[in-house]
Amino acid sequence: MLNSKYLYTCLILLIGSVNLGFAQLGFSHEIGAIVGPVQFRSDYGIRNNEETNFGNSGIGIGIIHYISFAYRADCNCYSTDTYFNDHFKLRSEISWNKTKLDHFGRWVAPDRTSANADKLRAHSGEAQNFDIGMQLEYFPLSIRSFQAFSYRFAPFVSLGAHYTASSPKSETTYGSGNVMDESAIYSYWYEDETFLPTLAPGESREYPINTDPSSAWSVVASVGVRYKLTKLSDLMLDLRWQYYFSDWIDGFNHQLDYNKFNDWLIWLNFGYVYYLD
Repeated sequence: MLNSKYLYTCLILLIGSVNLGFAQLGFSHEIGAIVGPVQFRSDYGIRNNEETNFGNSGIGIGIIHYISFAYRADCNCYSTDTYFNDHFKLRSEISWNKTKLDHFGRWVAPDRTSANADKLRAHSGEAQNFDIGMQLEYFPLSIRSFQAFSYRFAPFVSLGAHYTASSPKSETTYGSGNVMDESAIYSYWYEDETFLPTLAPGESREYPINTDPSSAWSVVASVGVRYKLTKLSDLMLDLRWQYYFSDWIDGFNHQLDYNKFNDWLIWLNFGYVYYLD
């Protein structure tokens, strides 16, 4: 985890340096906060199952910072009138999300009374992630006109990259009735070939549960809208899709055909943005 912490520190310093560089060019700043529900799509439950999607929901919060190219703080004036300056903003973010994870769908339906179903019902987990990253936001309408109250709503889309430090958890109450950690879960996942493919002679299998802290990159895309509240403040609604370049964000990677993709999430966040300059 030392290397992850070192890289994480470097990323924070890099983002800070980028923002400082733009600040020295005179561009204006905005800060804000976001909060909202998260749907975490992982190896728990069944892919494309609404009960799974809504059951494995959590919460996310974050602090955001914008560089606005449309206005210069150093001279209290508009910047050069270019398309980029009037339609793009650079967003930096530090955020955290947490989701409790359970198995849903037909394999744990009430009519399934087998030991296999009981094992799934007893298994639960938690995804907890700390994010830092940047996105470039595009506003189809003029940022200057929005700031001048020519219209109240300003839609936008964004694309960027985030670095994620994850701290997943996994437990089971199967067997003893007491909560057991991943070493106990290991035995019943490997004793039952219903959930894992049969091993060929001499073949080994990767351990499907690993709750050690880890890190991964992710791509972030969103669509949203701002509402002009006052001259120096906006309300924001943002729907985010975040895809991780790892299947271990939830601490679980069973590699079965019906749920073999990397982890990802959908986050509907509500925000407040304040103009500093």
